Amino acid sequence: MSSSPAQSSTSSSSTAARAAVLDELVELCAGDELKAREVLGLSEGLRGEVAKNAALRTAPARPAGEIYTGVLYDALGLADLPAAARAAAARSLLVFSGLWGAVRITDAIPSYRCSMGVKLPGLGALGAHWRGPMATVLPEAAGDGLVLDLRSSAYASAWKPKGATAGRTATVRVLHAQIVDGVEKRSVVSHFNKATKGRLVRDLLLAGAEPENPAELVTALRDLGHVVEAEPPAKAGKAWSLDVVVTQVH
Repeated sequence: MSSSPAQSSTSSSSTAARAAVLDELVELCAGDELKAREVLGLSEGLRGEVAKNAALRTAPARPAGEIYTGVLYDALGLADLPAAARAAAARSLLVFSGLWGAVRITDAIPSYRCSMGVKLPGLGALGAHWRGPMATVLPEAAGDGLVLDLRSSAYASAWKPKGATAGRTATVRVLHAQIVDGVEKRSVVSHFNKATKGRLVRDLLLAGAEPENPAELVTALRDLGHVVEAEPPAKAGKAWSLDVVVTQVH
């Protein structure tokens, strides 16, 4: 999430990178289904996703915000956001993709299955494949505003903010706090990590919050009722790390 309007999520380098992934993905899925499922990490029950990928060139497209589903997107609830919050989401949200690199929620894309953790036989690890193009595209998209980085490790491998952009970046870890034998214990949550991150973004959008830097983000989240622990990085040009502490996981 960037607090400044997102620039176009394409460039000559990212267009070529997209074409390369699309070409290999379609070829892979039009061939040996078993091999395609193995490469993509799909179970027998998801074999239909292979056929879907094979037909990507002629598949209908919809806004990315309607294509992506799952725990985070359910908690974010794009479809029922008020108009002003939806407009803010369209300006500020970017979704990382193994196939497309990064897209805005208004970008029209077909439904597909290809995570950033995939290693295609020809291109190799997609995180590494996207690193070069994203090094140009993402700083442009972020502009001079805050970057709220909610990516998992596989997607984070495709772009690491540097320099001034890193100094305006905040990453989030969700911790579950519970009392065990009178002592508070904390653990990193997984499934509920995504739900909490979706709620964080939704709350910021609904509140019309526009923090300009990580320190203002911490204040905004606390004002919205979230328990946030954070300290400025020891060195300039480093991202802030925020711990959001929850007592109930749902």
